[in-house]
Formats: sequence, C-alpha cells, structure tokens
Amino acid sequence: MVRYESSRLCLLMPASIARWLAPGEKLVLKLLREPDHVDGIDIAERDSFLLWRLWEGERIQVWPPWRKEVRLVRSDPVRGKPVYEYVIVAREAVFEEDYQEIVALEQYHYASKEEIVAIWKCPICGKYFQSNVQPSCPEDGVPAKLQEIRGSLPSSRFLILELAVKEPHEPRVVGYVRVDTPIPLMHRRITINGSVRIEKMIREKVFPKDWFHPTFWPLAYTRRLEIIRRYKQLAELYGSKRIARAVVGEEIAEEALRRTNTAAARIARVVIHPDYRGDGLGVLAVRLAIQWIAERRIPEMKRKKHVVETIAQMARYNPFFEKAGFVYMWDTASGRPVLMYPLTEEARKKIEEFLNVDPIARQHKGKLFVSRFGVVDKLDGPIIFENVTKRYRSVLDISKLSKELQDVLRAFGAERRVVERYVLRD
Repeated sequence: MVRYESSRLCLLMPASIARWLAPGEKLVLKLLREPDHVDGIDIAERDSFLLWRLWEGERIQVWPPWRKEVRLVRSDPVRGKPVYEYVIVAREAVFEEDYQEIVALEQYHYASKEEIVAIWKCPICGKYFQSNVQPSCPEDGVPAKLQEIRGSLPSSRFLILELAVKEPHEPRVVGYVRVDTPIPLMHRRITINGSVRIEKMIREKVFPKDWFHPTFWPLAYTRRLEIIRRYKQLAELYGSKRIARAVVGEEIAEEALRRTNTAAARIARVVIHPDYRGDGLGVLAVRLAIQWIAERRIPEMKRKKHVVETIAQMARYNPFFEKAGFVYMWDTASGRPVLMYPLTEEARKKIEEFLNVDPIARQHKGKLFVSRFGVVDKLDGPIIFENVTKRYRSVLDISKLSKELQDVLRAFGAERRVVERYVLRD
C-alpha cells in the first residue's frame, strides 16, 4: 500500500520484491492506466504501473520485474554450422507457478528420493508441511502456499530460464539461479606442506569492508537466547528442525532485511534441468544473472553492486563459472572454492592486485579448473579416408527376456532380427 496524490493505492506485486521496501520510504510511481476501484480501495494491477526506488539520489527500478530474451545457437562441432537454437526468456520468478517449477528442479538437484526440498503453509490455519509437491491442508482442505525452498533465505531472489519456443513435451522452465546477499563471514584456508592455517576475514583484506556489510544476518540483530528457545518449541511442535528454522527465519527476517545494504551479491545456486545439461545453459544462466544483479542491484535494490561471489565445490570439476568470467580467489575455511566476478573497474583492479601480490594466489593465477586432457599437436590438414568401409550390425534376440515380454514382442513380429547398415562405404 502506497500513498499517491493524497490517496492510498494498493500495488500488486510479489512479497519477494515488496518485502525489501520499508514503511515511509519514498518511491517514484508511474501509472500506465487508471487503477481499479474495488470495495473503496484503488488497486493497480501488475501490468498497470512502473515503480522505482529512490536511494541516495539514484533511481533503481523495482517494477516490472527484470526480463530479457536471448538466443543460444548450438553449432556442429566439426563444421561450425548452426544446428539448432534455444530461445530463452530470463526473468525474475514472481508467480506461484514459477516457484513450483523451481521446487521441481530442486528435486533433480538432490538425488535422494527421501530428500524434501520445500516447506508449505496453510493460508487459513497457518500450519506447516514438508512436501515436494503442493499439498492440501487436511483440516481446511485448501492448497498450501509455498513458504521456503531448501537452502533459500528470506533475502533470496530467483531468476528462471523459460523456453520461449518449445515442443509440447518440453518443460516450461529449464533452469534457475538463486541470488542471495553475501555470507556474513568468510575465512580463508591455506595449506602449505600439509600444514593448515586459517586466515580470518579474508574479503575485508582485499576489498573495502563495507562492500559485504551489513548483510542478511538475523542473529546479529535479535536476542540469541530468545530465538533458540522459540526454535526448540517449534521443533518439538512440528517434529522437524527444518520447519522450525523456516518459521523462526520468517519471524526475525523483517529487521534483518531492512538493515541489509551491501555492494556485493552471491550466486548461491544454479540448477539446469537434467535433459538440458551440457549444452551451455549453465553458463548462459550465470551471465544473465550477472546482468540482472548489475542492472537492478539484486537482491536489495539499494547500493551499486561492485562484485558477485559464489562458493561452489562443483567449480573444481565443471568450469562453467570460469567460462562466464568468474575468477578463483581462495578456499573457505571448510575447503570450498570461492570465485568472484567484478562488476566495476574498481573491483577488477582489486582482484588483479590480490592475484598479483598474494603468494598463494600468484600460484593459481585465478584459475581453479584444470583439464586432465593434455595438449596435442594440431593436424596439418583434414583426415581423408580412402577405400575404407565400416558396417554397423546389431542383433535383436529376445530369448533371454521373460516369457511375458517375449509374448508381447512376438505379437509385434519381433523375435530375432539382424539389422545392418553402412556407416562408411569406400
């Protein structure tokens, strides 16, 4: 609800964005059409207004959500000619269906079938449930609303990748990126000749201290003992520590969100649908997330962003972050690699200075992934086959299958076949 031209106006937008706006804050609003008047209240529909936040004399666009359409062309690795392309729409998740798609993708990310990735809340009685699909409240009989996705925070923002052009059998959403505020504390693990040493507060030694603070850290702003007592009560009530954490997190998030104001962002999760992995969509998702962060100052929509960080064990084995332009900096105290992407010239210079001056960083030079494939000499010319014939041969034999399955295959005339065809001929 905002005050606009001496009247009160209700702006319809998701809580994931609206929760960052504080009471009494000044905004810039542009109505694209007259609001609807319902039961004495003026209501602006989602497509009827533009909204900017005023922060330290600058305008940061809040609404409509960020959106960009891109094409990803995939080419023949031998001839270099285009074979097919993806038409991708990247946009912030704002609808309930968007978050349900994210929950579905999370199930691919966690292999165990016992892993529950979402917490839901009944909008009537307020009870919580754990489920990988939208449940209904057994008491009120209404669909529960999504409350939390595994690992996310009240400060989390989500960018989804939709297929703008797709076949009927293809999914609507093929990937997502979760963006959070920087982690509160980061220490560096240094191993020399088998000896481990922890260097505390490493980021603040490389970058200005206020780039990463104040970040989203609820325990720093509330009474710890009171939170612990409330957490134990909820854990006993629901029989679930996850639900207890989710409830407590929501209860103490408001003040933490209001205080959060960093010059950095963190890519906390990149998930691509398994049917579309290995085709460049992970790198594309990261690059689009970087644009989103820089243009809208995600997640807080306040200060200008200087750097994006990520902590990703997978980066040791899959270099998609490095392909997107990230630079390896160090390992955390727990041994997980930290990579960073500079959004400004100031950040780029500080990263380069660290890589050139720090004795450990000088050894890896900002590179984390090392290919196990050695360097081979290039061919002087094309490979030419002369008088070479290669024939493909496949034998279908159902004799070792179960009798029931054999009967089915025989009904279709399939019992024993030999399939042959030429792959190369003279």
